Amino acid sequence: MRLLLLWLLHAAALLAVAYLLPGIHVDSFGSALIAAVILGLVNAVIRPLLVLLTLPATLLTLGLFLFVINGLLFWFVGSILAGFRVDGFVAGVVGAIAYSLISWALTALLASANKN
Repeated sequence: MRLLLLWLLHAAALLAVAYLLPGIHVDSFGSALIAAVILGLVNAVIRPLLVLLTLPATLLTLGLFLFVINGLLFWFVGSILAGFRVDGFVAGVVGAIAYSLISWALTALLASANKN
């Protein structure tokens, strides 16, 4: 049940990012649900490999290269899905940061609601 609720929260976070940022476009809630699943899979499978391969650049930039990786992956998911579009690299980086912050806030709200 918790996994389903987290999936819905991440889809809602994608819709919020699309509402707040002009470079991110989500056609419907169904598209946001699919994009949330694909983003989760990409972050679970591809991101660790990219982080490992780009470790020297990450160390050289004191971790700031991770923003580049997150932005590229966000942009990549936007390019392979029909109902989710990211206009460019900068929109991808800003969108990935906004998506992370909104998802974190919604998940924290869920955790605090479960404690009470």
